[in-house]
Amino acid sequence: MMTYLSRHLMVATVAAPLAFTGTAAHAADIVDTAADAGSFDTLVTAVEAAGLVETLKGEGPFTVFAPTDEAFAKLPEGTLEELLKPENKDQLVAILTYHVVPGKTMSSDIAGKELEVATVQGSPVAIDASDGAVKVDEATVTQADIETDNGVIHVIDTVITPAM
Repeated sequence: MMTYLSRHLMVATVAAPLAFTGTAAHAADIVDTAADAGSFDTLVTAVEAAGLVETLKGEGPFTVFAPTDEAFAKLPEGTLEELLKPENKDQLVAILTYHVVPGKTMSSDIAGKELEVATVQGSPVAIDASDGAVKVDEATVTQADIETDNGVIHVIDTVITPAM
């Protein structure tokens, strides 16, 4: 039979690790979430080359339309390599910031709507969520609402580019 003291020690032993995991566990930021996913290696490399890591790890909130590695593979041969060169950093920054919208926009916020939204790059991006499938310019959202601690990621199947 358990005594009062042994019962409270057992509860404390079980509860203590839970208290630590509860306080330590939180969502990762946009960059860490993308890096951990395993399907955004090219995006993470581009964000690093553009010097945008600290920005996308910042407070936000941000909505990021994140192209997968397969989306980057659709670019014409040599395009990505050219963009990653230091002398093309401004162009890379413009393309990447075109994938970012200030604020946290969940799919439920735009369901059934067609709209244009200003991107961090400055140009508006067209979003069409009027018929079930969500389009962002010519890209299709393949997975929506990946929440992070500084915003949300929507996965897209094509790299989108602003008019330059």
